[in-house]
Amino acid sequence: MRKIIIFLTLFNIILFPNFLLSHVNHYGNLKFLEYEIYLNNELIGTHVFNFKTEKDKFSVTSKGYFKVKKLGIDLMNYSTTTKETYLNEQLNNFISETFQNDKRKYVNLKLNNNEKMFDIDGSSFKGRTDSNNIIGSWWNHEIINKNVQISAVSGRILPQKVKFLGKEKIILFDRKYNALKFHFLSNDNAPLKKKKINFNLWYDAESLLWLKMSYEKLGHWEYRLKNHAFF
Repeated sequence: MRKIIIFLTLFNIILFPNFLLSHVNHYGNLKFLEYEIYLNNELIGTHVFNFKTEKDKFSVTSKGYFKVKKLGIDLMNYSTTTKETYLNEQLNNFISETFQNDKRKYVNLKLNNNEKMFDIDGSSFKGRTDSNNIIGSWWNHEIINKNVQISAVSGRILPQKVKFLGKEKIILFDRKYNALKFHFLSNDNAPLKKKKINFNLWYDAESLLWLKMSYEKLGHWEYRLKNHAFF
């Protein structure tokens, strides 16, 4: 068994070494990521992440929105703002506020250094979780190595399974990328259609940038990286 584990570890390091050996400091020179959001191939919104590095402090702020209409009627009006702050590569706090039509969701997360736990006050969860868990904001490639993510919208604790689906060449807005494709699925006993996590994600094999996400929920949704810049 020990030989099998060692073999798999070495195999993963050879297959995608950047993902396993890099951390949030890999994004230290990143300025912004801009995504367009599509429903059934129709543009409905955007989500922009801005990055800032100050010595040992690394912060990420984001704003996103989309609007779904049918026959001129607004079926869904969604907006979200978030802020992540890292100190020495460790997530120190996270806040978010999201509105889906008139319903407000939120997360206030702080690191408890003494107990190595996150204290969470969220609209769907209030309590503690291991500080090794990760916020599910997708830009951070480390999420492929985690068994649990924390909902960036409500604070819910979400066990997950991640499967590598293979290498793909994709084109986004006339740019060609060598991508690695992963499938994220909730690790629970809920029926497939009711699982909170069921997404396909693509990351660039070299830069580790999040390129694309797709999922099915009352239609086919896609987040596509339109622009990005480095300092």
